[in-house]
Amino acid sequence: MQHTFASSDGPVEVTLSKQGDSFFLQGHELVKDTRGRLRITLQSGHVHVAHAAKVGDTWWVHINGRTFKWERIEPGSSNAQDEGGLVAPMPGKVLEVLVSEGDKVAAGAPLMVLEAMKMEHRIVASTDGTVIRVNYRAGDQVDQGASLLEVE
Repeated sequence: MQHTFASSDGPVEVTLSKQGDSFFLQGHELVKDTRGRLRITLQSGHVHVAHAAKVGDTWWVHINGRTFKWERIEPGSSNAQDEGGLVAPMPGKVLEVLVSEGDKVAAGAPLMVLEAMKMEHRIVASTDGTVIRVNYRAGDQVDQGASLLEVE
């Protein structure tokens, strides 16, 4: 399964697959132990232990003295046909608009929060840029594929 995460270095594409109780991240095996840690076996054979915690939509992963922050980019949130446009991944209600026209944003920055199917979905910037148009306000209903805002 292909996933895109926002990190401080920009969007990161990863492939995650599952076999039994183990997960494989691009050839590296991830196994959760009974104390909530991840044992990571790299392709090189080296084994590391990582601690991971999910807070809201953000994953915090601590490994080898470093902490990484990743936020998942919702599938369908960016629209390749309308470069810079961000679209609703499914029908829903706008809960929050986190930016205004003219705001400068970094790749992965949260822009808007939608509620769909009783779940919150963050719409995040796919690239660095400036918000040039916000098409909906908090409380508005949107259809799947609706252009929510534009980043140039």
